[in-house]
Amino acid sequence: MSVDTRRRAWLVALAAAVGLAGCGFRLRGAQLSLPFRTLRLQAGADSDVVQSLRAQLQASGVQVQLALPGVRLPATPVPEVVLLLEQDVRERAVVGTTAAGQVRELLLRRRVRWALRTLDGRELIGPTELQQERELAFAETVVLGKEAEEALLFDDMRAAIVRQLMVRLSRA
Repeated sequence: MSVDTRRRAWLVALAAAVGLAGCGFRLRGAQLSLPFRTLRLQAGADSDVVQSLRAQLQASGVQVQLALPGVRLPATPVPEVVLLLEQDVRERAVVGTTAAGQVRELLLRRRVRWALRTLDGRELIGPTELQQERELAFAETVVLGKEAEEALLFDDMRAAIVRQLMVRLSRA
């Protein structure tokens, strides 16, 4: 490579970086700035969404108190806000069958209902439902493979919902 070609490639890369930065582009893993430092995560049950959300909040520098039924809360620190995870539902519906009545296609759905409040009950973000859907072609001959694919799709939906929730919390 000649010096001119290298210089030209360097300038193109620099222009692309400046252009992406100017339009507000940010990598998905980029830290979100949250407007609070302590939070109580109140859920009806421990789930993969609760654990993933807790990990994301802690990675963003938020101190998290997990409030589950039957778990005693520490007296300190007093949280600034309370995140209520009111509902976490996994759904599986048949949307296509063969002429013989065998399942051909499934619709997988994950719904999470949540709200953000202050300790005195004032709503910062009212009850909100986040939903993700994925379609899964199904074949009776490869049931084990499809079960693994279904688990991966539900995991992908969980990650997408937690990302959406974190973005909304950062704008509270």
